[in-house]
Amino acid sequence: MANKAAEAEQEALEPGEEAASEPDPVAGEAAPDTDDEGAPDLQAALEAAEDEVASLKDAALRAQADVENMRRRAARDVENAHKFALERFAESLLPVVDSLEKSVESAAEAADAAAVSEGVALCLKLFLDTLAKHGIEQVDPLGEPFDPSRSEAMAMVENPDAEPNSVMEVMQKGYALNGRLVRAAKVIVAKAPVGAKPAD
Repeated sequence: MANKAAEAEQEALEPGEEAASEPDPVAGEAAPDTDDEGAPDLQAALEAAEDEVASLKDAALRAQADVENMRRRAARDVENAHKFALERFAESLLPVVDSLEKSVESAAEAADAAAVSEGVALCLKLFLDTLAKHGIEQVDPLGEPFDPSRSEAMAMVENPDAEPNSVMEVMQKGYALNGRLVRAAKVIVAKAPVGAKPAD
């Protein structure tokens, strides 16, 4: 009977149609759709992030190279500054050397001491003018109150004609570079004679 019922049901179907199969209790529920629509977006984001990392890494390497080049250039500039700092100064001294050489030649030929003295005095003036152009000035405190920050007292001598504690003689002039003392002047300082009354 059962077989006949199944055959009748099969004959009732339209040609090309198949009977719907009943769910298999062993297979359980149908597997979920594994096609993830977000996967292409994640892949694109990953590639973009990798590109950005590569770009940033390249920029960092370039910046590091630039810093290293700047450091080398700065070190070279400092070395050249130390090596050639006096180049302009030396160049400006050459006329003084030329003038001194001429004075020596003239002194060998001239019998007049006054002419030789005048030539040397002109050379000295040229030399001092050259020093002044480069900020080097003489410290000549003759007649001024003794200043221990600019002069070195070699002796104190009684002198009734000089103001006590003033410079009465300069044994060696000092020099300052742009206001900073390079060499102190060596001086003799006057002091009041013993028994002299202090000025009011």
